Amino acid sequence: MTARPANAHQARLLRLLRDGGPNSRAQLGDQVDLSRSKLAVEVDRLLETRLVVADGLAASRGGRRSHNVRLNPHLRFLGVDIGATSVDVAVTNAELEILGHINQPMDVREGPVAVFEQVLAMAAKLKASGLAEGFDGAGIGVPGPVRFPEGVPVAPPIMPGWDGFPVREALSQELGCPVMVDNDVNLMAMGEQHAGVARTVADFLCVKIGTGIGCGIVVGGEVYRGTTGSAGDIGHIQAVPDGRPCACGNRGCLEAHFSGAALARDATEAAQQRLSVELASRLEANGTLSAVDVAAAAAAGDATALDLIREGGNRTGQVIAGLVSFFNPGLVVIGGGVTGLGHTLLAAIRTQVYRQSLPLATGNLPIVLGELGPTAGVIGAARLISDHLFSPA
Repeated sequence: MTARPANAHQARLLRLLRDGGPNSRAQLGDQVDLSRSKLAVEVDRLLETRLVVADGLAASRGGRRSHNVRLNPHLRFLGVDIGATSVDVAVTNAELEILGHINQPMDVREGPVAVFEQVLAMAAKLKASGLAEGFDGAGIGVPGPVRFPEGVPVAPPIMPGWDGFPVREALSQELGCPVMVDNDVNLMAMGEQHAGVARTVADFLCVKIGTGIGCGIVVGGEVYRGTTGSAGDIGHIQAVPDGRPCACGNRGCLEAHFSGAALARDATEAAQQRLSVELASRLEANGTLSAVDVAAAAAAGDATALDLIREGGNRTGQVIAGLVSFFNPGLVVIGGGVTGLGHTLLAAIRTQVYRQSLPLATGNLPIVLGELGPTAGVIGAARLISDHLFSPA
């Protein structure tokens, strides 16, 4: 994909076609502030670039029938969502529909070279399956703060060896296409905004609870990243004064007391102390415990597992309550790997937020689990690169 929209009107038309699918010229005209003649000129210019193609006659609205147009069906975006312990890679079309998706275990602590070798192998596998001849752009999510304009991770606590690594530049050379890089929770928020539970909300928080904890902040429909890209790093808000040491160097951070890693550690301690027969048997069988084991034990009615989830939910809810009072969002979305803990976790978070935040902020505030699960990040990654490419050059 070499063409880019020539102006803001063309960019607006491309995004409307991305988000709404094929549409008639007349219907597009209802959504943009352009005269019919000006709209025709801009659509014809987009047709010339092959960013959009004709798609047959539209349904009659009386009088002369309008022609449908759609984004070029051959456009392909690569979405990559790198987590602490796994990576998701997907190919989408220009309307961000997932055409193919691979998930593999991976340890981000192996460093960027090893991780990106795996990512490129997964992308090659998807390409070889016939889903794409090449990629027109790629979006990459990483589990740490990102200096967004440069596409560079900055001092990520759980990513040794990644500080300052030129992710965007390196992958752009390898893939032969434009690349954009962002924090993984921002991409989860963008995915839920595009195709999930946040489709109709302009101001919302998306909290990802996985190996770490982060928060995507969407204001007026746009992700807010802060001055240096670290907005939403709520895992390092103090939740317990003089609490456990955290990977960031401080003590008592929320992430140190409740995250996938913290939950696995607490569950292991409980199993070793024989406080839970269910967790002890799982530890004996597998050698390790994870949040998945805690969820399974809780589903079986294990009191210790349920207590661990409630305690973590309460601490997370206390932090989110402060965010709600400060930001006054229209929605709070809870996502990430730990959401396998389900409604026990959600109930504990809701209880704290509704109890501690002002009624004016919580009176009509839904707090819900994300709809898209592991595909939210890759859809958000494709949305990120399409936002870039569907902007004037």
